[in-house]
Amino acid sequence: MINFRKFSTLTAVALVATSLLAPLGAIAGERPSVLAPLGEPPNPADNPTTPEKVELGKMLFFDGRLSGNGSMPCSACHIPDEGWDFPDKISLGYPGTVHWRNSQTIINSAYYNKLFWDGSSGSLEAQARSAARGGVAGNGEDDGMEARLALVPEYVRRFNEVFGDRWPNVRNAYRAIAAFERTLVQTDTPFDNYMRGDDNALTEAQKRGLDLFVGKANCATCHSGALLTNQKYYNIGVPAYDGWENDALAQITFRFELYAKGVTEDKYRKFKDDPGLYFRTKEEADLGKFRVPSLRYTKYTAPYMHNGMIATLEDVIEFYNQGGGTNEFAETKTDLIYPLGLSEEEKADLLAFLESLSGEPILMDYPDLPPTEPLAAAAN
Repeated sequence: MINFRKFSTLTAVALVATSLLAPLGAIAGERPSVLAPLGEPPNPADNPTTPEKVELGKMLFFDGRLSGNGSMPCSACHIPDEGWDFPDKISLGYPGTVHWRNSQTIINSAYYNKLFWDGSSGSLEAQARSAARGGVAGNGEDDGMEARLALVPEYVRRFNEVFGDRWPNVRNAYRAIAAFERTLVQTDTPFDNYMRGDDNALTEAQKRGLDLFVGKANCATCHSGALLTNQKYYNIGVPAYDGWENDALAQITFRFELYAKGVTEDKYRKFKDDPGLYFRTKEEADLGKFRVPSLRYTKYTAPYMHNGMIATLEDVIEFYNQGGGTNEFAETKTDLIYPLGLSEEEKADLLAFLESLSGEPILMDYPDLPPTEPLAAAAN
């Protein structure tokens, strides 16, 4: 005879246990609490967004005058047709050099509280200045770039209207660029629409992928919140950039960065990989760590990781499925990374969900840039 009281108790226990083991979002119609749709971008009080400032920032973003030799605008490394980043492992370098890290997309960069792979800039304004002045990036000097802007009557007029400058102040150029970048956001992806209540915004495969994302695949441990990143730093075992093995210019850049950012002589002579966050903290525990990037707009931003060493999103999934990789800084590799045991079907579903984090590509025509004129004409 069945003991219905005992049966009911066991059934209740089993249901509770099942609910605890089920990934967030596995219950039909529920949305995972660790994720969220993306809201409006910030509008900082010390650099409020205005249409005139955004228009000026757009022009400056595409203008090579904000670089050492006039050939390296922001758009040289953040190409609209290439996901607003650079379509190679390592970003474009200043003429005569090569860069040493992968260029990140600026789409949704407005939401980060730290910029660059090691979080070395605390705002888009600071990031613009660092990029324009970086030795293997823009390689510009503020006074030289400011002088170029002063020779452009259109810029003289616009800087006066937007900032009240008699002559263009290069610090305000960075503020204008940041204001423009804060308009480059995407808040209407299939994922966002689903999180706002549209049950049909995701396919069934994408919904299964979402359950994997917050469950078995363990992605949401680090890729959480509306931006799909906790903005913390980890070493996940990304292998060293292979260009450092045989590219002479890359080797010079690597040694230059080690020297410029400050390491001990012993580390300078021995390191064969990017120390990452260590450059900022000088703590051994931070060797090889990089900030978790957002997964938004990643459909268009291959290759992946701080050095572009993973070619496709399929490869990224397999990298994590294998438990990450190995690099020179194995002692700091996070224990959050472990083999996942995903099946081929699960990997396909997870890929489908990752693609839902991108909407239509954000494209933009390059603006017509104003001409330089003699200073006397500019003054008139």
